[in-house]
Amino acid sequence: MQGSSRAAAATSRDAFTGALAAGADRSRLAEELFAVVGVLDGNATLRRAVSDPSREGSDKAALAERLFNGKVSAEALVVLKGVIGQRWSSERDLTDTIEAYAVEAVVAEAESADRAGRIEDELFRFERIVAADSALRDALTDQTAPADKRGALVASLLEGKAAPETLTLARQAVVAPRGRRFDRTIEAYLDTVASRREQQTAIVTSAVPLTEDDRARLAAGLAAIYGGTVHVNTVVDPRVMGGVKIEIGDEVIDGTVIRKLDAARRAMGA
Repeated sequence: MQGSSRAAAATSRDAFTGALAAGADRSRLAEELFAVVGVLDGNATLRRAVSDPSREGSDKAALAERLFNGKVSAEALVVLKGVIGQRWSSERDLTDTIEAYAVEAVVAEAESADRAGRIEDELFRFERIVAADSALRDALTDQTAPADKRGALVASLLEGKAAPETLTLARQAVVAPRGRRFDRTIEAYLDTVASRREQQTAIVTSAVPLTEDDRARLAAGLAAIYGGTVHVNTVVDPRVMGGVKIEIGDEVIDGTVIRKLDAARRAMGA
């Protein structure tokens, strides 16, 4: 986000955190916010109206009241007025912010049941499974197939095997990708989850699966380097031969054997 959108997101956050503090039903709040994103994405005229930078914030908040009062819960309405009443640099920034609050509401529900830590692992693993299976990926991302059919496929894969909140987010990523690839949608959700939990995420690629002790040591070492909590997601790729590659934020630490061999080949060819 740029300029006014960053300020708008920071200001609107007060409405969202206030709704959670007031005891909002997190699952319902998420469902309603996701639904509003769908409405705005599907109606360009309405989207322009609620994001029009030439209109006063109070005018846009009043518009949100007229549009959504009686159609969503009081808590969701407070959040929507808080978001729509701000000045945004782009229409997409506004809808992305509402979507992020919906994702956060899902995570907040998981926090209340002490299972928020599962969401990152399960979503990441599900995305990797989909990436590795072209037939499954095609079935989940076929926009000509009915959304409810694609959502049902997600449920058949995850129900009873993952946290309910993981299923909610995975299904949402499939039925409403909003023009993004599936992996990019999951990546956006994971970024929001990490931000909500005030931690960074590292993707660690190795030739063999890491043990839980390995993951814990890596997380502790990375936390010492980068500060704060670091959550480690793992990818197994036999092609790396040995060592690990660590991706955290924009940084890549590549200590794999294949990378060292490539470097040696380049040096010999120089």
